Formats: sequence, structure tokens, C-alpha cells
Amino acid sequence: MVGTWSELIVEALFLSDLQPSERPSVGAARAAVKRSLLRHGREGCAAAAAAEFFDHLDTAVPRMCWARGMAAEAFPTMCLSKAPVAA
Repeated sequence: MVGTWSELIVEALFLSDLQPSERPSVGAARAAVKRSLLRHGREGCAAAAAAEFFDHLDTAVPRMCWARGMAAEAFPTMCLSKAPVAA
């Protein structure tokens, strides 16, 4: 189940092919979120992120921290919102 827009954006970025070591731009982060949402869908992002955590816990935690920070930078108004995602 999808929670807030903020959570959806973070999950989509977490699932993207971007690498924190590449220091992606805001534009690259926005494009990556779009690609992830098109690939996984709203509901699929949460499920895929959960699977990644299960399969790669050692790298998932730092990647999620990076995704949260990058999402806040790329989508500042969306990531401040606590509004639920409409179904």
C-alpha cells in the first residue's frame, strides 16, 4: 500500500539505477523517479523496495538514507507533504 507522496518518491529513487557515488543532479533524480514509477507503478515501488531490503540489507539502509536526502533535494515541496497518495 502506498503511503504519502514523500514515501513514494523515496521508494522510486531507492529503486532507480542512480548511484550515490556519481552525485546525480536534481534533474537526473527526477528522471530516475519517473522511470521507476513507470517500471514498477505506485504499488509496485513499495513491494520492490521491501524485496531489496530483504535481499540486500547491508546496502539497503545506506541507500535508503541517500534516497531520502536526494528526494528532499529534488522534490522539496513533495517531500515535505504528509498528504496520502490518492488511489
